[in-house]
This record gives sequence, C-alpha cells and structure tokens, in this order.
Amino acid sequence: MAVIFIVMFFPFLHIINYSLSDTSKVAGQFLFVPKNFTLDSYNIVFQNPNVISGIYISVARTVLGTLLMLFVTSMAAYVLTRDDLIGIKFFRKFFVFTMYFSVGIIPTYILIQKLNLLGTFWVYIIPTCVSVFNLILIKTYIENLPKELEEAALIDGANDLYLFYRIIFPISIPVIAAISLFASIGQWNAFIDTQFYNAMKPELFPLQYVLYYSLQSITTIDQFMNTNDLDQHQTITPESIKMAMTVVTVLPIMLVYPFLQKYFMKGLLIGSIKG
Repeated sequence: MAVIFIVMFFPFLHIINYSLSDTSKVAGQFLFVPKNFTLDSYNIVFQNPNVISGIYISVARTVLGTLLMLFVTSMAAYVLTRDDLIGIKFFRKFFVFTMYFSVGIIPTYILIQKLNLLGTFWVYIIPTCVSVFNLILIKTYIENLPKELEEAALIDGANDLYLFYRIIFPISIPVIAAISLFASIGQWNAFIDTQFYNAMKPELFPLQYVLYYSLQSITTIDQFMNTNDLDQHQTITPESIKMAMTVVTVLPIMLVYPFLQKYFMKGLLIGSIKG
C-alpha cells in the first residue's frame, strides 16, 4: 500500500509544486515543496477566456447531467422492480442487452445528427440521461428494501409516484449518492463527446477538452498571454501552465469526493449484504 501511495500521490504532488514554483529555479528535479512560491501560472490560466468558459460548461454539464440522469434512471429502475408490469422480463433483458452490445461510433453520430444535437450543449446531457449500470445498482438496492414499507404505503392509498418519491427515494440515499458520484465524475472528465460532436464550437468546450487541447498544442507562452507581458512573467513556462491547468481540472473532484466517500463505499457493497 505504501508503494501504491507513493506511485499515485507523489507525481501529483510534483505537478502541484511545479505549478506553484518559479520555473527558473527548477532544474529538472522532483519537488516536494514549491520553489520561490508564485501564482503567476494560475493568473495566466484564469486570464484565458477558454478556461473560464470551460469551467462554466463543465459545471453546467456536471450538475444538470447528473440531476437529469438521477431523475430518469431512478424512475426506470423503480419501474423494473415491478413484477406485475406487462412484459417486465423483456424490458429487464433489453436494458442488460445494451451493456454487452453497442451500435458503434458512426451509427451513434448519425443518430445525434438526426436529433439535431450536433453543435449544442444538450449533446452532453440527453445521451447520458440513462445509465444502465446505475439503473441496475438502484434496482438492486430497491429490491433489497423491506416489502412492508411498500405494502403499508399502498394500504394507506399511496400511488406509485408518492411511493417512489416520498418513501423509496429518501431511503435510497446511499445508492443515490454513489451513482451521483459516478455520474458527476464521468461528466466532469468527459471530453471525447466534445471531440466527436462539438469540435468546431469553442464556446462549448468543457474544461477537460480545454486541458486536452492545451496539452497537445501549447508550445509557447504567448498562446496564453500577450507577448507584451512576457517580460513581467519570466517565472512561467509552457510546462508550468499545463501543470496549473491540470491542477485546476482535478481540484474540484478532489474537494467533493471526501464528502461522498462514505456513500460511495456503501454503494459499492450494494447487494453483497442484507440486513
């Protein structure tokens, strides 16, 4: 475990310290602490309008995409727990089938084009409304709940909507939190869909795609700042800008994860223990 910790933690520690250092004082050495602490790299990163726009797009798609996925997927999961639904066995097999077989990139692109989602923000949201993996997690959790709760609500005259939103959903918070974490991380880290569908729309680039593009293309500092300002920022190099952008991209997930960790662990154990 100590070796795994070192392999995973110290490279990221170096990235953080490098982004906070005067790169003229760094000579290819591993940094345990910043050298000549400076925030110049971060100042340049946040002066780039693409970064600011990317933050807005990433936050919007993460929040909206996660909420909509929860809304649609949780309702579908609840429906699949109803044994009295006509054709329920077919629907269960249908959803599982999609986990093993995919139509591929080209048919998916044609479908997105026919739905007029190309070049729009909604191409990040609508295709991710249903996650079969998350659906199965919620379905399994609901099936393990005491049947007496449902029976008592039905006796009191509750319908399916009331039963789900007022009884089932509130006591399913552990699995809801777990899949929220899955979905939010997936939305925040996504950039391939931008490359497929919105590559010609810079105003719709999420932060991850801005980072991806920058890591591929930044070779000079003046791509991020005015050349007139170069004399005022001798501590900055293209590498320090890339590392600062990497930290900006990863930091939100690092801050959110500790608050959802206990629910995440419960979500991983769904179905393994009944009690």
